Amino acid sequence: MGQIIAIANQKGGVGKTTTSINLSASLAVAEKRTLLVDLDPQSNASSGVGIADENIQYTTYQALLGQVETSQVVTTTGIEFLKVLPSTTDLIGAEIELIGEEDRETRLKKALNQIRNDFDYILIDCPPSLGLLTINALTAADSVLVPLQCEYYAMEGLSQLTRTIDLIQRQLNPALSLCGILLTMFDGRNNLSHQVSDEIRRHFSERVFKTVIPRNVRLSEAPSHGLPVLQYDISSRGAEAYLALARELIHTGE
Repeated sequence: MGQIIAIANQKGGVGKTTTSINLSASLAVAEKRTLLVDLDPQSNASSGVGIADENIQYTTYQALLGQVETSQVVTTTGIEFLKVLPSTTDLIGAEIELIGEEDRETRLKKALNQIRNDFDYILIDCPPSLGLLTINALTAADSVLVPLQCEYYAMEGLSQLTRTIDLIQRQLNPALSLCGILLTMFDGRNNLSHQVSDEIRRHFSERVFKTVIPRNVRLSEAPSHGLPVLQYDISSRGAEAYLALARELIHTGE
């Protein structure tokens, strides 16, 4: 049965979608059957692995609303073991359409249960908010991976996300756990990056991944080419970091 990991942080610009794309790709090149679920209406995770809007027949929107079987939404990518549930801006309407439904928080869980056994890892790219889509992701997930930017306001919002996770645990998903906190956009030349890293490790110790994602031009460039950084420049520091993260995640789960 596939391990479902929600990649979440309501604060934007922390490397959430970058992590979703590149960790998924790194798991796939390790020959782990991996599914990337794009649950963000901005659909950057979809375009970041080369899925163009005009080539998308079905999306996570139809899966959430139960209009199609989830298997019909699964889309192949240029990496053999990586598949995607793509999204488009249509997903914006899902929160509105589901608001009156009794099972609105469990729609994604039901959709993923249809295909869960087909994958080793299912990674969910959440929107930068704590709305109904993110609640669906946390309800469906086994654990949460939190990307945290190595900058001054890194801790801002983390307590709010922690409270949301606690609420989901109490009311919707008692088995939900913290997969880990991932330090992103680390600049080794910047004293502030080291200070933030030290503070987070002091507060959360073993819950912080050993792997740190550096600031890297190649990571920033890759999405504009519709490629994970592994396909864009496998020798880059960004690619090496996400490969290391995948190894750490696989080792932790064994």
